[in-house]
Amino acid sequence: MADILWKMGAMLSSDHSSVVPINLFVALLCACIVIGHLLEEQRWMSESITALAVGLCTGIVILLTTGGKSSHLLVFSEDLFFIYLLPPIIFNAGFQVKKKQFFRNFMTIMLFGAVGTLISTAIISIGAAHFSKKMNISSLRIGDYLAIGAIFSATDSVCTLQVLNQDETPLLYSLVFGEGVVNDATSVVLFHAIQSIDLSHINSSIAAEFLGNFLYLFISSTILGVLTGLLSAYIIKKLYFGRHSTDREVALMILMAYLSYMLAELFYLSAILTVFFCGIVMSHYTWHNVTESSRITTKHAFATWSFVAEIFIFLYVGMDALDIEKWKVVSDSPGTSVMVSSILLGLVLVGRAAFVFPLSFLSNLTKKFPYEKIDIKQQVTIWWAGLMRSAVSMALAYNQFTRSGHTHLHGNAIMITSTITVVLFSTVVFGLMTKPLVRILLPSQKHTASMLSSEPSSPKSFAVPLLNRQDSEDNQTSHNVPRRTSLRMLLSTPSHTVHHYWRKFDNSFMRPVFGGRGFVPFVPCSPTDHSVHQWQ
Repeated sequence: MADILWKMGAMLSSDHSSVVPINLFVALLCACIVIGHLLEEQRWMSESITALAVGLCTGIVILLTTGGKSSHLLVFSEDLFFIYLLPPIIFNAGFQVKKKQFFRNFMTIMLFGAVGTLISTAIISIGAAHFSKKMNISSLRIGDYLAIGAIFSATDSVCTLQVLNQDETPLLYSLVFGEGVVNDATSVVLFHAIQSIDLSHINSSIAAEFLGNFLYLFISSTILGVLTGLLSAYIIKKLYFGRHSTDREVALMILMAYLSYMLAELFYLSAILTVFFCGIVMSHYTWHNVTESSRITTKHAFATWSFVAEIFIFLYVGMDALDIEKWKVVSDSPGTSVMVSSILLGLVLVGRAAFVFPLSFLSNLTKKFPYEKIDIKQQVTIWWAGLMRSAVSMALAYNQFTRSGHTHLHGNAIMITSTITVVLFSTVVFGLMTKPLVRILLPSQKHTASMLSSEPSSPKSFAVPLLNRQDSEDNQTSHNVPRRTSLRMLLSTPSHTVHHYWRKFDNSFMRPVFGGRGFVPFVPCSPTDHSVHQWQ
């Protein structure tokens, strides 16, 4: 009995010891939110930089109190990042994105996100292999160099959300954000493909197989996300849970969104692409099939989870950057670590410029109207906005160069510390300079963006009553002559476009089956949008 009581006491004390760091971490999350609110007027200080700064300060305090043994409260876990933190961020991005702007620039986004990532990966890999041989870093293999290219080609999809506002700069936001999501998915797919290929016997058949697998992952991941979103829309439209309980339909939306991500992981697909397109489909169909209160709830629930996950990631990155175990191995050659970090940062700059400007030129050749083309100032903004690296790069670097977050190999340790340095420098320095740069390059962008804003009925904003949103916006902008002229200009474009045919197919087949704006059935207490019905 005494032995049993002793074991129970040990278990309780162990559980309590794990509760302490969780409490401290939650308190730090609250502190980041409060500090971010106080710094809201300082437009150059974003939430990510605030969380990084708090994480760095906390890491210093923990280092001093533990005698230099550790700098973070929680142990980094790739599962924690990819399974729990990344899904709400990517899903909310797809759920809130302006669909017209996104799909109007879909080919350009795919050009930047897929082809551009391949170009950037090739340049960074070749440059890393060239300079590492000159610096006598001999422990790295060809697979490591290719992995480095994929790691540092991953732009920060979290930071790009804070670079531009989709209401103020719809074209730039759709390009930068859309490219960031596709870029992350491409980088992760490339990274895992590199790890699974036998690089000692590369030939044309293996290259063709690699390209086929790459296309298969992209297409199948997108289809899975679309099907999951359509399934949720069909179930909610047919059963209409809201007539009994709005909690059920909200819970079903949340679980179906997460199910899409986990199904992609189960079938070894790109979960980022899957959950992103699931969010787009849910915002187009499912969101309009639920009650008004459920619309408001889901909009704020998804946004809140995404916001907390972003802060959590940057807070941990700040603390983990000071982890003493990662710096011990390279303590005998700090100059080499600094030089490698500088080279990698330079390769990131060159690699991104190598595809942004040429691909923008190719994209402009396919555009008929001047307002559809990407001018040089916008190209510079897109190039700069994608220079930040963060948690995706760190997670992939841990996967390639460490075991449980630590390594004793000199070359691997240099890559880990260099990744940390590039992440911190790019996020803080480039992040601080992005908003001033946008104001300098695009001083009148806010006014022109308001004239080309996309569809009003989206879950992005609830500044006006939900059911009267369309009428309210029309009344508010009826006196704005430039806006009306711009809308007429858009409507005067040739109707035989992809969007035109998709709208006809959507109204004729998709919305009658899966619901959506203007196609919700009239059921007592149903979420029918009367203003939209009048439009229909």
